[in-house]
Amino acid sequence: MSDHDGGLFDAPGERPDDEMQASPGNQAAGARAPLAVRMRPRVLDEVVGQDQLLAPGSPLRRLVEGTGAASVILYGPPGTGKTTLASLISTATGRRFEALSALSAGVKEVRAVIEIARRRILHGEQTVLFIDEVHRFSRTQQDALLAAVENRTVLLVAATTENPSFSVVAPLLSRSLILRLRPLDAAAIGELIDRAVGDPRGLDGQVALAPDAREHLVSLAAGDARRALTALEVAAETVVRPGEAGGDAGAVPVVDLPAVESSIDRAAVRYDRDGDQHYDVISAFIKAIRGSDVDAALHYLARMITAGEDPRFLARRLVIHASEDIGMADPSALQTATAAAHAVQMIGMPEAGLALAHATIHLATAPKSNGVVAALNAAMADVAKGRSGSVPAHLRDGHYAGATGLGNAVGYQYPHDTPDGIVAQQYAPDELVGVDYYQPTTHGFERELASRVPRLRRIVRGTR
Repeated sequence: MSDHDGGLFDAPGERPDDEMQASPGNQAAGARAPLAVRMRPRVLDEVVGQDQLLAPGSPLRRLVEGTGAASVILYGPPGTGKTTLASLISTATGRRFEALSALSAGVKEVRAVIEIARRRILHGEQTVLFIDEVHRFSRTQQDALLAAVENRTVLLVAATTENPSFSVVAPLLSRSLILRLRPLDAAAIGELIDRAVGDPRGLDGQVALAPDAREHLVSLAAGDARRALTALEVAAETVVRPGEAGGDAGAVPVVDLPAVESSIDRAAVRYDRDGDQHYDVISAFIKAIRGSDVDAALHYLARMITAGEDPRFLARRLVIHASEDIGMADPSALQTATAAAHAVQMIGMPEAGLALAHATIHLATAPKSNGVVAALNAAMADVAKGRSGSVPAHLRDGHYAGATGLGNAVGYQYPHDTPDGIVAQQYAPDELVGVDYYQPTTHGFERELASRVPRLRRIVRGTR
């Protein structure tokens, strides 16, 4: 299914503009409309799963009841009710409703709607402007809304599946309420499925739903009501032959588990490679590797591959992670990650997915150390504080005329001239002599370094 988010139960790609424009509050969709459209809530009491936003006196409830005046940005996953709530807001106290999709509307269309709203104000009518997928509006398009929102020429209700903090301009954010809708829980999805089976707008009792099939539909939904109802509708069509629906007594077809399973090729992966889900999943992927949970890491990798994530992005993250969270605890981790990145470039998908999985397994099961990143951060912090100092004279470049006269490279001891290959010699600037940046752990290969590094420091600094 598409991640495009229309009404609470809009079927993917089936939200006609004329339906939204002409009568957003009219939920009596024709019998030919998808089940998800027919079952869209008509009144606030039919909305489920968003109790945290609809408590008495809450800003959203006041808007729906017609007593609120603030513009609002509804932010949440697909199928959680953003367009439905916009539709309910538009019906409050007879407000007029205009809808724009960021996929097709430009600045010209935005200004045209605002001009219509200005004329309506003269007749005492307020306009609700609903903008679907507002995160796809350019900055110019969003800026075109500012004056109308601030002056309340329109009551803006915008919907987005992305975190508006990343996708909506700050002036528009400051003029709007940001309300986050949650994925629907199992109880809410189950209630909506039961309603759709028995409601005259839905299947009208023409089928029965087996308990295990209901449970599978709830699980399949993953918090998305539209997905659940679309799956239910397809499954019902497989057990009801034309002309049999509403037939004689006792012969109500049963939607069982095989009917549901045969109707669904595979569960849609709820993942938006350009949006908030993108950041959540990649974050979970890296944290699972860091936490040495190889199975969770493979799960998130599979989700991203299935969703079409750029494999080069995944490879880059693995290369970074190999140094950031493993480092010298397993020096071969960086080699594996780099090899996987090379394989992605050389082979391409889908075969390169194996190399990504190979690297993921290696990194997740490797001993962990943040010694590399901690050492670099400590050194960078000193540089930022101005603790740089001059390069010691004996370390400076001596390969040019006059260098010796300046003292450059004079007195430098070549370590390979000694039996041990190491000499007592100052390498750090005077201000940083004796500063220890790298602190090996006792994990993996760093266990050996934990004893070797102090010995090297004592020799180099002449303190042994």
